[in-house]
Amino acid sequence: MKDVLAVVLAGGKGSRLEPLTRDRAKPAVPFGGNYRIIDFTLSNCLNSDIRKILVLTQYKAMSLDRHITLGWRSYLCRELGEFIDVIPPQQRIDDKWYQGTADAVYQNIYALEQERPKHVVILAGDHIYKMDYGKLVASHEENNADVTIAALNVSLEEATQFGVMQVDRENRIIGFQEKPAKPKHVPGDPNHALASMGIYVFNAHFLFDELCKDATLPESSHDFGKNIIPANIDSRRVFAFPFLDENRKEQAYWRDVGTIDSYFNANLELTSVDPPLNLYDLDWPVRTFQPSTPPAKFVFDSGERRGEAHDSIVSSGVIISGGCVTQSVIGPQSRINSYAEVDQSIIFGRVSVGRHAKLRRTIVDKDVVIPEGIEIGYDHAADRARGFTVTESGVVVVARGENIAT
Repeated sequence: MKDVLAVVLAGGKGSRLEPLTRDRAKPAVPFGGNYRIIDFTLSNCLNSDIRKILVLTQYKAMSLDRHITLGWRSYLCRELGEFIDVIPPQQRIDDKWYQGTADAVYQNIYALEQERPKHVVILAGDHIYKMDYGKLVASHEENNADVTIAALNVSLEEATQFGVMQVDRENRIIGFQEKPAKPKHVPGDPNHALASMGIYVFNAHFLFDELCKDATLPESSHDFGKNIIPANIDSRRVFAFPFLDENRKEQAYWRDVGTIDSYFNANLELTSVDPPLNLYDLDWPVRTFQPSTPPAKFVFDSGERRGEAHDSIVSSGVIISGGCVTQSVIGPQSRINSYAEVDQSIIFGRVSVGRHAKLRRTIVDKDVVIPEGIEIGYDHAADRARGFTVTESGVVVVARGENIAT
């Protein structure tokens, strides 16, 4: 994989995840207690032996940049030609923000060309999954392809939010529609369609030529799914690569956590006895920044109060001091005080839940003090009156640093 360069697109606004993305980019949103969303894509790169990585940022990138600087650069050795570089918009070619996924790569084409890769792997930094990109590149080479797209079977209802592909018996793509209103189903399976995962392998020279060509088209959206891919299906060798899940469960695991509800559900799935995503697989580790924090601590067992957690993820530095946590994810250095109840909730780092407070189906962002005796997630009218976000499914979100009136 020495001739492979990975480009991670991490510049999206993540507006559907607000207020969690009010102060950070979507890939920097915490997930599963210890992790950030982008950690899964970056871990896939390292586990696939891809050692040259460019992360393209744009909106609210400071938190993401800090996370990668503190937690990821130590894994790679610049002297051996290995690196992970965070690249903000350079405006070397245009003075505009990135106009689409292809434009984001085009505006950084000089950085790509300097590495002289044979293949370029384009990745999104905001999905949760495990995948060996080495197998994807090997399939690309075996097919003598110009482009290879990772593909996932999804329901027809879900397919309206994806690029949908039709393939022949050799998995060569013969049709592609971006987010069609009426997706074409997989032959023999009227309930599912073949969706693009937004993961591409390009021959480098072909990619550079196509990006330069697309940049001159004023009518183009400068997007891989809308423009680059459809324009080359008939004339070039474009193949699909069926998703091979390194999570090694009965059902393939891939999650787009782009909405509050999908993000909430994906986190709570981790608390089940046999979670669909295995975070404990030493053969496919998920890496992240691990600060120097003490172990989690559970305090009091006096009969009237007990620090306890059931079916939950409790991160390092947490103190559960006489409170009760059930089916929840508790982020680093948070504290659950006496008689507090936290049920089906996600608590980010450095949160203090006051005595006798009760949280249900609630996400609490960092650096929030939950006052004593308050109830959140029980009366949605009261939650909205306090300025909290409440989703259609009833998930309440308390924004970062929120000053909560009692």
